[in-house]
Amino acid sequence: MSNKSKTPLTNKTENDLESNVGEIFSKSEQFIEDNKKVILIGLAVIVLIVVGILGIRHGYLIPQEKEAQKAIFRGEYYFQNNEWDKALYGDSAQFIGFEAIIDDYGLTQTGKLAKAYAGICYYHKGEYENAIKYLKKFNASDKMVAPGIIGMIGDSYVSMDKAKEGVKYFVKAAKKANNPLISPVYLKKAGRAYESLGEYSKAFEVYTTIKEKYPTSMDAQDIDKFIERARIKK
Repeated sequence: MSNKSKTPLTNKTENDLESNVGEIFSKSEQFIEDNKKVILIGLAVIVLIVVGILGIRHGYLIPQEKEAQKAIFRGEYYFQNNEWDKALYGDSAQFIGFEAIIDDYGLTQTGKLAKAYAGICYYHKGEYENAIKYLKKFNASDKMVAPGIIGMIGDSYVSMDKAKEGVKYFVKAAKKANNPLISPVYLKKAGRAYESLGEYSKAFEVYTTIKEKYPTSMDAQDIDKFIERARIKK
């Protein structure tokens, strides 16, 4: 197979290329000159936005964050001791309550955390609509925290006899966790919810997932009877 040598650019081609490049630069310079005011205004707006964001962060959010952290401390004590009303509404002395922290410091990370605390408190009080309202407002990326919050939304729906809505959150929680400690818990909850809905094929599927994917988990120890029950009815 012969190698074809590349034909070098002729002087005319080189001159044409240089002319085209020169024309492009000339047009670009002319565009900048013609639209200089618009470009400068655009750059000024960008600078103002950046400065504004930094100003809000350092001048407002950081001090607010520090205040919120101080404010929530007592609430965590009430939360750990299952004093749900004091945790939510305050003690009329040292603590303003998670509800007030959400209102006063909602843009801070601590304010966002207060939404999760409030949701859990309402769940334990049996006020499931409020629980769902606040739990849905809390976004967590941590693979230990997020599944618990998502799963509690599912529990709230199931407690309201809305298994169809709840099962979606159990499946989502299991997927989010993706580990043998948490995922089987929510998969089994999903299976039971599917059974309550008469969707035995789906129940069989999630129970089988526990057996095959998480065989050493606690929830896998008695999973055969769940699988068999779903298999018979599907």
